[in-house]
Amino acid sequence: MISKAFKATVLCSIILFASCKDEQKTEDRPMTENSLLQEWTGPYQGVPAFDKMNVADVKEAVEKGMELQLQEIDAIANNTEAPTFENTIVAMESAGKTLDRVFTYYGILSSNMSSPEFRKIQAELAPKLSEFQSKISQNEKLFQRIKVVYEASQNNPLEPQEQRVVELTYKQFEMNGANLDAEKKKRYAEINKELSTLYTKFSNNVLHDEENYVTYLTKDQLGGLSDGFIKSAAKIASDKGKDGMCAITNTRSSMDPFLTYSTERELRKQVWENYYSRGDNGDEYDNNQIIAEILRLRKERVGLLGYDNYAQWRLQDRMAKNPENAMDLMLKVWPAATARVKEEVADMQAVANELGDNITIEPWDYRYYAEKVRKKKYDLDSDEVKQYLQLDKLTEAMFFVAGEIFNYKFTPVEEGSVPVFHEDVKVWEVTDKDSGKHIGLWYLDPYAREGKRSGAWATTYRSSTTFEGPTNVLASNNSNFVKPAPGEAVLVSWDDATTFFHEFGHALHFFAADVKYPTLQGGVRDYTEFQSQLLERWLSTDEVINQFLVHHETGKPIPAELVEKIKNAATFNQGFGTTEYLASALIDMKLHLADPTNIDIDKFERETLDELGMPKELPMRHRTPHFGHVFSGEGYATGYYGYMWADVLTSDASEAFREAPGGFYDKAMADKLVTYLFAPRNAMDPAEAYRLFRGRDAKIEALMRDRGFPIPKN
Repeated sequence: MISKAFKATVLCSIILFASCKDEQKTEDRPMTENSLLQEWTGPYQGVPAFDKMNVADVKEAVEKGMELQLQEIDAIANNTEAPTFENTIVAMESAGKTLDRVFTYYGILSSNMSSPEFRKIQAELAPKLSEFQSKISQNEKLFQRIKVVYEASQNNPLEPQEQRVVELTYKQFEMNGANLDAEKKKRYAEINKELSTLYTKFSNNVLHDEENYVTYLTKDQLGGLSDGFIKSAAKIASDKGKDGMCAITNTRSSMDPFLTYSTERELRKQVWENYYSRGDNGDEYDNNQIIAEILRLRKERVGLLGYDNYAQWRLQDRMAKNPENAMDLMLKVWPAATARVKEEVADMQAVANELGDNITIEPWDYRYYAEKVRKKKYDLDSDEVKQYLQLDKLTEAMFFVAGEIFNYKFTPVEEGSVPVFHEDVKVWEVTDKDSGKHIGLWYLDPYAREGKRSGAWATTYRSSTTFEGPTNVLASNNSNFVKPAPGEAVLVSWDDATTFFHEFGHALHFFAADVKYPTLQGGVRDYTEFQSQLLERWLSTDEVINQFLVHHETGKPIPAELVEKIKNAATFNQGFGTTEYLASALIDMKLHLADPTNIDIDKFERETLDELGMPKELPMRHRTPHFGHVFSGEGYATGYYGYMWADVLTSDASEAFREAPGGFYDKAMADKLVTYLFAPRNAMDPAEAYRLFRGRDAKIEALMRDRGFPIPKN
């Protein structure tokens, strides 16, 4: 969690990509005409004017937004009255509204609708945004006022949310060098400026490789692929000027199904190598040297604060508290995960031998033969399951769960009544089912397109706070499903359906928030994934399966025997899933614990994985040269382990629901979930919030049971 004053820097350091209007000249244009700076108007307490968004306005708007916020900060810092909670902390929470609005558009233009013009502006703005952050974090007068309020609150505590925001604000300033001397502060700011440029370059290099490595297939190279996938791939190729061919783009949503079903082994290898070598092709877009420099600068920066390494500094305000605790959790699970991989590979090799394929399992074979093992062991065909996983029906299923657990109702808004940034984006109004009270708007941007960053994510355009009067929430979910050919249903895999529910969990976390101040909207990184991971569990409940999993052609419900197969196969391929994730999380941590002097990133990754005993048949989920979570900003740096930390909580909380009289729809448990796990956001310590929900701390045993792993001995 960071204070309100640091919001712009955090937004700048997100993985930001994406296609927009041609750049236009803005000289001699009055500032008031810049749509990005305007207050939001219209219904629902005002909404972003996405229909007026223009790349040409970005630089001017960001610079003006920074100027206005610095004026507000200076007014707070130079206030001649004695520092109080109201005239210092509350004033800071209120500052920066114009820049907040600007960054809503900035986030869309970088994540959803990027262009070469925007990336150029982004690169120009990165160091300026870093300087902006430093002007706030190193404002000595401001920090002294914060310190006075903080020290007073230690003797005379404020009400809980006020106390929490004071402590979080003070801690963030302290962690970002507010107590340094002038010389060290100067170097600290210089390092941040250098890092901001490197983060932007890293992100754009990955995006370059995603956009420029495309595998085109002829009609005789489509063996094993479904009709729906072929039609979608053909449309993508046609859009790229390759009529009569099919395009496999360099994104997970295209790569994953191709590697699972294609019978063309050499093409599988080519697609696999394209995907896993993003940022690692030895050309001008190679990220290895950039990563080495990022690591050196991060270590130098925390060294100014007296820390031995970046991980030690970063984890002090996380649930793990220190890198040793995070490593301990990962290394408890790692042996069971890699042992399971050996079993999975043996099963796959046996199938390959039975088929007379005369191969040894390689990484580009894993998904293909795992699917055959799944069918053999459980008589479960993933493509058969996909026929019942329609995107529209899954959306309805999520609304059903939100209604049962949160008492929310989702109603489509009239087309044209709320501006959107692309024709694919749809909007729903969220209200309370009983009272009809308006809660917010939910935006959905479901499809992949050029200029949109890969993966799936959730974000807010406006969060709920009450310190200046209640505000409603504007939240969005963003996916990269392959857009279907006209008239075709969007069919997704079980894994993709799970991810869809996961990201919706983040949106529900935004909607359910009951906090007073913006700073309390943030999350503790190894806790904030917990709520969304927990929501995944409702996908496999009988209530969802029986109502919303229907065949896209016949409309018939998914057969009970197929559901039984899905549940029987719940722990299938957990070796692969857990190991590929843990490998990335361990490399993230070990890179930041290592001495970065003269570090060779490729060699470090290879040798560290060898030392860990990484199975050769699969790669890390995110290889270091394209590990955007960690190197396009600092959001997940030494924090990728947090998904597993959160998954311990998830498995433990799931058992609480399973033990309840009403199962996953138990009203008493649902009330506790909303009250203690969703509504507080960061208004209370996460460990205390979990204890209020569960009555105790979470235990690792539930996680191991969920994955079918043996329970580790203490």
